[in-house]
Amino acid sequence: MYFLINKYQQEIKKEVNKNEALIQMISKVGYATLMTNVTTAAGFATFILTSSELLVQFGMVSSICILGLFILCILVIPLLYSIMSLPNDRHLKHLEKRWVDGFVNWMVNIVTYKRKYVYLTTLVILILSIVGMNKIKVSGSLLEEMSQELQFFHDIKFFENEFDGIMPLEILINTKKPKGVLKLSTLKRIEKLNTEIEKFPELSPTKSVVNIVKFAKQAFYNGDPKFYSLPTRQERNFMLPYAKSLEENKSMLSSYVDSTGQYARVSTYMKDVGTEKMEEIEATLHPVIEKIFPKDHYNVSFTGRALIFQKGTGYLVNNLVQSLLIAIVLIILIMGYMFGSVRMILISLIPNLLPLLITGGLMGYFGVPIKPSTILVFSIAFGISVDDTIHFLAKYRQELLTSNRNATAATFSAIRETGVSMFYTSTVLFFGFAVFLISSFGGTKALGGLISATLLFAMLCNLVLLPALLLGLNSKKTNTKI
Repeated sequence: MYFLINKYQQEIKKEVNKNEALIQMISKVGYATLMTNVTTAAGFATFILTSSELLVQFGMVSSICILGLFILCILVIPLLYSIMSLPNDRHLKHLEKRWVDGFVNWMVNIVTYKRKYVYLTTLVILILSIVGMNKIKVSGSLLEEMSQELQFFHDIKFFENEFDGIMPLEILINTKKPKGVLKLSTLKRIEKLNTEIEKFPELSPTKSVVNIVKFAKQAFYNGDPKFYSLPTRQERNFMLPYAKSLEENKSMLSSYVDSTGQYARVSTYMKDVGTEKMEEIEATLHPVIEKIFPKDHYNVSFTGRALIFQKGTGYLVNNLVQSLLIAIVLIILIMGYMFGSVRMILISLIPNLLPLLITGGLMGYFGVPIKPSTILVFSIAFGISVDDTIHFLAKYRQELLTSNRNATAATFSAIRETGVSMFYTSTVLFFGFAVFLISSFGGTKALGGLISATLLFAMLCNLVLLPALLLGLNSKKTNTKI
């Protein structure tokens, strides 16, 4: 919207009549605005291809709203200006501010005389960003997004400390035979598994059918604590009447054994240690379980909310990475349609991918993990930052066609025409997302801070690196196909 308004005011300042200014606004900025909204909508629409219902709804609503916003802007803004009086000197005063000319001249000076420093700085930043990205970890936690000042946070931590965990982890054991769970050999294997699980400080003591059988033996010996153990084969014969009454009382066994006696459930609770530690615990338990329960006679599987949370986090991250890659491919296709040049596609992608790499590098250096709240940064920031690139390249293309394919003149003209508008829009977006930093929810705070930083880097790349690339690659070939 600001690009349309700024173009109209620039034309009025040139003492062009209102109708001609509106025509220039729509013809010169309308096409670029359409393509920016299409690319942004395409970026958000890639969420529709994921398998997450929430992401599908988010992508659908976002893409429709973005396209609807373009239709409103391209219709309403010219209509309002057609019935409004011409802007006076007070309205156009911001175009004459000294800092505006100084800012534009600074950009022109950088891309003209210091391109080598721009390339060198970009290369150094790229290397550092790649190194930082290798330090990023994928994590997910129930509590890390929550403000530690909330009473609810302290209540959850209390339960976690007192009960050694808050996230249920279940191990399902299939004996492959009816009533195979109550066999003494199976009970001993479950007891051994319980012992192995309790070696992990992140897991709570287990609950299973073994506890019930041990309590039954203790009750048989008048509650003597020293008899809290599994019965021997001889003791089992004496305890058989008690076992039969125990089987008749389904309410006691139903929590840990199914009605056929073929399946057993071992329950424990896991502390909120994050998905990385969860995966480590799961990977350590798997070989232990396979050793205790041979696959020939048993099938063992993990379930429970802890595992669902871990798998769900990884699943969501994979879907978001997939949507980002699809968005990049779609935008490449759109750039190819606009400019019909492989070289221009590469030039347009560099200043948009570099900010994402910088943000990823900062996340690695500062220990910000990849999780559902932070992975959205890359898709949203990429969809927004590509707008400035398209505006700049669209103006560059127009100027190139009217300047006898002089790449240098076209680049400088594009800087002066779009540089200030890009600065204003990026600044508004920066502070708009920075507002999320005051949120008490960690995910919202991280999203706002990272998107703001990415958009700031994207603005600098589009204002400095993009013109430098255009001048550097086209300095010897002014008749480049665009």
